[in-house]
Amino acid sequence: MAEPAIPVAFGQRAKPRDPRAAAPRPTVSRRREVSHASARSLLMTVLGEYVLPRDRPVWTSMLVDVLGVLDVEEKSARQALARSSAEGWLVSERVGRRVRWSLTPPGRRLLTEGAERIYEFGRAGLSWDGRWLMLIVSVPEAKRDLRHRLRTRLTWAGFGSPVAGVWVSPDPSRQREAQQIVSELGLDAQAMSFTAAYGEVGEVESMVARSWDLSELTDRYEDFIDRFTGLRPVGGCPSLRAQTELVHEWRRFPFLDPRLPAELLPAEWSGAKAAELFHRKHVDWRPAAQRHWDELLQNEEKA
Repeated sequence: MAEPAIPVAFGQRAKPRDPRAAAPRPTVSRRREVSHASARSLLMTVLGEYVLPRDRPVWTSMLVDVLGVLDVEEKSARQALARSSAEGWLVSERVGRRVRWSLTPPGRRLLTEGAERIYEFGRAGLSWDGRWLMLIVSVPEAKRDLRHRLRTRLTWAGFGSPVAGVWVSPDPSRQREAQQIVSELGLDAQAMSFTAAYGEVGEVESMVARSWDLSELTDRYEDFIDRFTGLRPVGGCPSLRAQTELVHEWRRFPFLDPRLPAELLPAEWSGAKAAELFHRKHVDWRPAAQRHWDELLQNEEKA
């Protein structure tokens, strides 16, 4: 199994904050971060939201125009198409002087798995019996690349690390996934795992705060809520842009959120509010966005 291709922002975990510190939310909006999203990442969102459900080739000019609506320059859009093709997600076909693109079988599988993760994320809370999975695995300081790969993959799987060499998850069913990760990285001989309830020494809240930066995650959820709560697109093109940006921003959270049970989350958890907002807006905006995409397809076929 190949390692998941995880953007650095997804895989890295910021240093835990002191749980006693009541740090205010930053006043600087993250919209600058959104405006500089890579063309390739936006292309994958467009492909997953509009091309995947239809299984129809799409002309280069249409993809370039749609990415232009999302503030991607033409040169960057064409480079994103070329890179996606080189990686095996798209295949091109020349028709006269024009080129159209189709998803390859691997591209379809990639986007199908991504869509399932994106659309199901946040729909239902997880029940918890109070048991923890603890994984102990140490990597020598000299093997920094291996340490990074281990951290990236375990973080992606929802594990947190309260102290060096120790990883925890409130989901014991992830034991097989953890075993696969350490085995593929050649660390199974050094690894140990336990499943147990938290003991009487120390506080669970402190361990959670040291393992996962929920303050940073809360800020991201609050920014998502701030950005999309008051947005009410009117018309086909604004709806397509709003829907695409909604999905593009939401697709970050399955990589950032460890999906802790409610018992371990702060009261009035922003993640629950953001999930409700995403699913409601996605349903509301989808018809107009999809109609506009179909209209663009029809116009391109007539060109």
